[in-house]
Amino acid sequence: MGQVVAMKTPDKLFFRVRDGGAAVFRVDTENRQRRLELQQIATIKLAAGDIKPFGKTKLTAVEMESMADWIVERRKLTTMRQEDELRKTIDAISGTAHWVQFEATEDQLDTYADDLLMAMHDLRSSIVKQKSKIMQKQAAET
Repeated sequence: MGQVVAMKTPDKLFFRVRDGGAAVFRVDTENRQRRLELQQIATIKLAAGDIKPFGKTKLTAVEMESMADWIVERRKLTTMRQEDELRKTIDAISGTAHWVQFEATEDQLDTYADDLLMAMHDLRSSIVKQKSKIMQKQAAET
């Protein structure tokens, strides 16, 4: 699932999205065969915001700006997707509670109860630890 970004010059960049970032390509349409040609020019590590030129490629200021803009937009998209996943998880937990209470058979409960309880315990412990850190930080700031 790539993304093409028009730049302020006739050139364009294509972002081949991968886990944690992207490979960035220059899109060349001005060649003798009039074919699209992709030349990798950089890699991006999203978490750190690192842009590393590929090989001996010299990146232009416009390309750097385009990649920096892509990082900002990709982080926004990633945050939106994480929030959507959290909402889906809340719905799934509620649906699972309903299933346990009204629909699950004894065999199903026997099969899934321990795994569900451990996953919920792990989630609860993680939430409590993080909330505690937040409260301690807020208390230290006042």
